[in-house]
Amino acid sequence: MSAPQLPKQQSRLRPLASFIFMSRWLQLPLYLGLILAQCVYVFHFWVELVDLIGAAMGNDAALQHIFAAVAIPGAALPTRLNESTIMLVVLGLIDVVMISNLLIMVIIGGYETFVSRMYLDEHPDQPEWLSHVNASVLKTKLAMAIIGISSIHLLKTFINAGAYDTKVLIAQTVIHIAFLLSALAIAYTDRIMIGTQNQTKPH
Repeated sequence: MSAPQLPKQQSRLRPLASFIFMSRWLQLPLYLGLILAQCVYVFHFWVELVDLIGAAMGNDAALQHIFAAVAIPGAALPTRLNESTIMLVVLGLIDVVMISNLLIMVIIGGYETFVSRMYLDEHPDQPEWLSHVNASVLKTKLAMAIIGISSIHLLKTFINAGAYDTKVLIAQTVIHIAFLLSALAIAYTDRIMIGTQNQTKPH
């Protein structure tokens, strides 16, 4: 038996549909740009780490750079490398790492979801979350990563709470709570959608 013939109208739409589908590759330069941004963060991380090590070893230039990096407008600069200063620098490094993790999730997850399959199923270094990634999962993981980054910034503020106005502390706390509520709303919405899809599937 011969294969069923497609309607003429559907055949005419094929090139247009193919062209529209190929437009997904327009996102490729965006992901390549994020890779360059990742390189900038790696460079920034190592600059801050080298300065921290140099300050710990008594390098005056590195010490001044560290003080300038953690300085708060209106507050007096510390005179020596103390525990609070080290903690602020380390939190800054952790912040860079978490933003880099966010970039990796957007680059790999976004490319896999919206551009093209990467076929990493047999790769030993395949990220665990990539095996079941979709737009919904990626959205939830990004929300959780943003909450982590916000937590780091809030902790840095609380360490120097005495140098900030009460309104600033309240504003940052409210923004962090807004991120938490947004993540909960996203997770709840996804749960409802998954439950609805499971109910509509034939048993």
